[in-house]
Amino acid sequence: MDDKQLLEDSLLKVWSERNDEQRLAVMQQIYAPDIVFYETDKGDAIRGHQAIDALIKTLQSQWPPEFVFALTKPAVINHGLSHVSWTLGPDQAPPVASGMDIAIVENGLIKELYLYLDTPS
Repeated sequence: MDDKQLLEDSLLKVWSERNDEQRLAVMQQIYAPDIVFYETDKGDAIRGHQAIDALIKTLQSQWPPEFVFALTKPAVINHGLSHVSWTLGPDQAPPVASGMDIAIVENGLIKELYLYLDTPS
């Protein structure tokens, strides 16, 4: 899988997946076992599949089931650093959130993942 696809799948097949077993299976294919996720600059790093999975479950429990992530354009790559912009909300409706993810890829897996959430206008 190329670096671009890794980051797109992170958003569309990990963060969007509501089935716990399927989400963990995909995480193992695209995230390094010791992945580090930075949700905010002020928060602690979230480390490993289980911790990220727990965060996803918590967030998804706060979202209506019709909420989906959508890419605003394809991911781009520059020397192992990938970037993708996204929205979150009901399909075919104005999004309730938007932002971007940046990933550092090593040995064909996402090693570090950074979230940048847009400020609501």
